[in-house]
Amino acid sequence: MIKEAIDCIDAGTEYCPCKLAESGDCLLCSQLQGECFCDCLNWKGVCIYQELFNNGNKAKEGRKSYTCAVKEITNFNKEVVMIKFEAPHKLALDLVKPGSYIFVRTNENAYFDIPISIMESNIETNIITILIEIRGVKTKNVLNIKEEDNIVIRGPYWNGVFGIKNILAQKGGKSLVLARGIGVAPMMPVIRKLIAQENDVNVVIDRTPFKDNFASNLLEEYSIKSKDYNLLEAGKLSDYCKVIIKDALKEGVKFIHIAGADILTYNVIEYLDNLNRQDVLLSCCNNFKMCCGEGVCGACTARFSGHRVKRFCKEQSDPRSIFEGRRFI
Repeated sequence: MIKEAIDCIDAGTEYCPCKLAESGDCLLCSQLQGECFCDCLNWKGVCIYQELFNNGNKAKEGRKSYTCAVKEITNFNKEVVMIKFEAPHKLALDLVKPGSYIFVRTNENAYFDIPISIMESNIETNIITILIEIRGVKTKNVLNIKEEDNIVIRGPYWNGVFGIKNILAQKGGKSLVLARGIGVAPMMPVIRKLIAQENDVNVVIDRTPFKDNFASNLLEEYSIKSKDYNLLEAGKLSDYCKVIIKDALKEGVKFIHIAGADILTYNVIEYLDNLNRQDVLLSCCNNFKMCCGEGVCGACTARFSGHRVKRFCKEQSDPRSIFEGRRFI
């Protein structure tokens, strides 16, 4: 049984209290959940109940939409599109953090907004880089965007990565990053943070199902040479991946970031448990479906034992906790 600390990614920020607090569904505040006493689940230095009262019992103003100029577009065989656009400086600063993402508007209808992780946010040039995989009705519209066009984005959002506390705790150590497919995009802010905290970072990339390594140029800027291996075979960890993890643990790695689908994260956790290495800290991509980004629509919710419902667009969690007690039906 994992002792779980509940945390809200927006608590204590300019976007708190939010609509959940207004409706009595705050993730942290017991009084806003209908209790008669104060028992804050995770104190963030700000009383959410008092903040709501001071704001006239209304939620703070939500995220804004910004019209940004597209500076560069790279099309990888109409499978993946890399877009670089210029954003306001404040937004560029907010999107530097690991787990940052935005909603990109691809149609006048707001229902066509797509959540996209930030690959890089350059606070000197205010240029933000995103990587979009072309999959369906919404993302196909991205192919129509041209250089010097304007795109509308909404943000900032920050819960694109689970285990952020574990990332921030890494200082002067050794870290392993396992990335697969489009996961190379959200891994870059994590790598940037690890390097800023003087960590020795080893990166292994599984390009499946693509041919290109979309992060090669950014990795070169950090003087990192990635290794190419298949991390999954028939839905299980490949022998290569197991050897990589074992060797990393022998070299003193105590933190692993998993940038890929849930199946990769689940298998890495299972393998570490088999090695009895629960001491290894983890972070991973948030792969829950996002729609509103505010915990209101329910698209990101998952049900767990004990009739618990978690809103994963806001609730920050340890990677091990998102699978323990989770109901898959």
